[in-house]
Amino acid sequence: MTNMDAYWMPFTANRQFKANPRMLVSAKDMHFTSDDNRSILDGTAGLWCVNAGHARETIAEAVKQQVLRLDYSPAFQMGHPGAFELAERLVKMIPGNFDRVFFTNSGSESVETALKIAIAYHRVKGEGTRQRLIGRERGYHGVGFGGISVGGIGTNRKFFGSLLTGVDHLPHTHNLEHNAFSRKQPEWGAHLADELERIVALHDASNIAAVIVEPVAGFYRGFDSPERLFGAAAGDLRQVRNSANF
Repeated sequence: MTNMDAYWMPFTANRQFKANPRMLVSAKDMHFTSDDNRSILDGTAGLWCVNAGHARETIAEAVKQQVLRLDYSPAFQMGHPGAFELAERLVKMIPGNFDRVFFTNSGSESVETALKIAIAYHRVKGEGTRQRLIGRERGYHGVGFGGISVGGIGTNRKFFGSLLTGVDHLPHTHNLEHNAFSRKQPEWGAHLADELERIVALHDASNIAAVIVEPVAGFYRGFDSPERLFGAAAGDLRQVRNSANF
């Protein structure tokens, strides 16, 4: 096997892995094939990014044709038709009044960009005091400084000092006593949305830039949020918005 020292693997105990590597050499549909020829079910769609399955011929052919036609085009002061076409198709699929798309390369970059857009938006509107961000305990929002700051996973945060300032966290909703074996979204936990109102009252709505919460905490073993939590949280956010022209 090739020397493995050069590659520093993310979210992996590198010494232990390289002492006993687990190598995947190919994939088709829902399964990986390992280097010892075992078939392994891909239960997480890669890292939640191969939902259509592996080695789909139609997808591979479309990628091939695009690379042959135009493999890259700068997005600064230039564009290409495919990006505009995709953005237009996406806004027709997305519910609500979302009518703009900003493309990024990963979930981490998406979160960093969203936080920056939120703060810059308020500044452009003349409300530059809106800089505070609210996340949730056990939430995962990527590996950039912003995402780690609003995220709530201690092992991801502990090596990086104070991270971003001006960040609060809602309590998590993982409670096995009340939510174990729940069908669909659990009922218990909607009261935790009251914490959002408390945080807003503490800092005043005029200082809140954004709230970021996962509907399903996928990184942290995939627990759902209570059924009424987001309705309650949305109501609190509407109060924030209405009280300070949010």
